[in-house]
Amino acid sequence: MELSSRTENSFKIVSVQGSRIDAAVAIEFKDAMRAQSDGGPNTVILDLSEVEFIDSSGLGAIVAAMKHIGPDRTLALAGLTPTVDKVFRLTRMDSVFSLFSTLEGALDELRV
Repeated sequence: MELSSRTENSFKIVSVQGSRIDAAVAIEFKDAMRAQSDGGPNTVILDLSEVEFIDSSGLGAIVAAMKHIGPDRTLALAGLTPTVDKVFRLTRMDSVFSLFSTLEGALDELRV
């Protein structure tokens, strides 16, 4: 599981470079996410625009990443494809995370 990251203004943007976050890559995702999100700005935006499928292990890995980031920092999710968005809404995870359909939308709304 490859992730890339950059810092833009007061945000750390971590982009998933893969189409799936599932049981096969969940542990690798958690480790990569920890490495990419350590330190830096208080708001981390996870760009999921390339992700087309996520299962319960993937959801768990994203929740683990949020817990690792800590209570003083925020993890927002951006670029959710319709299928991934549906999983977050069906599991009520949309009440845990701020969801944005695009990275640009997340940057605009979180800047305020």
